[in-house]
Amino acid sequence: MAPQLASPQLVSTQWVAQACASNTPPKILDASWYLPAMSRNALEEFHTQRLPGACFFDIDRVSDTSSPYPHMLPSSTEFCAEMSTLGIGPKDHVVIYDGAGIFSAPRVWWTFKAMGHNAVSVMDGGLPKWMREDHPLEVGAPTLPTHTPYTTTQNTARVCSQKDIYENLKNETHLVIDARPAPRFAGDVAEPRPGLAKGHIPNSLNLPFAECLTPEGTYHPPAALEALFANLNVPAEAPLITSCGSGVTAAIIFLALSLTGREDLSLYDGSWAEWGSIQGLPIESS
Repeated sequence: MAPQLASPQLVSTQWVAQACASNTPPKILDASWYLPAMSRNALEEFHTQRLPGACFFDIDRVSDTSSPYPHMLPSSTEFCAEMSTLGIGPKDHVVIYDGAGIFSAPRVWWTFKAMGHNAVSVMDGGLPKWMREDHPLEVGAPTLPTHTPYTTTQNTARVCSQKDIYENLKNETHLVIDARPAPRFAGDVAEPRPGLAKGHIPNSLNLPFAECLTPEGTYHPPAALEALFANLNVPAEAPLITSCGSGVTAAIIFLALSLTGREDLSLYDGSWAEWGSIQGLPIESS
């Protein structure tokens, strides 16, 4: 497959509305996913209302279901099969949104990047901003897409494993940034998933993902994000690994870093759901 040109990493709702009305509209994916405590059903909401022409990407279903850890990255074969079913071709520009604003969409954006599909963007502010601006919605049963051949090659540089994290504790070549709320990072409260240890990966920094976002649920401008990372004392040239509870909100920080021009980035796919479940791995608290 020929290399793709990179697309804007973040696009506005206005951009999406104009693009959807053009002769070459992007492929739209609803990537909504919610924590149990949110008491929301992503697929039911998709069938209730969505962006016109959108298809649904199920983070839990399109994953390595053989893994004991939640929504781990699918194999290239599984990803290609899903893209074909969703009617997405290897050269299509894909725009991803979610129903929370900015929550799970960056995870699917990262999944596309990890699979070598660079023509992918996140719609800033997601469905809530789209609705606040009175853009059109599609209701009722979605139209089934046309099956499309799809091939790709995984970009392993975007993915970090538990073994990589363990090795990094010895060679200290990468800095880990944890997106969980501060009380969970410090080990002051129990993890929402049962059976996990409390605390964080040694030598990691904490940046709760919500700090990357405005009260309206959009990303801060790149200059404000740069200031945020500078205040956290993130070295300008250090290779970075993002982590969180299960690899979802880690992608929010991954995209935020990308918006500031950082490129040497990877995401710890298993995150704390993996690290905190394995006895004997080093853990820090407070």
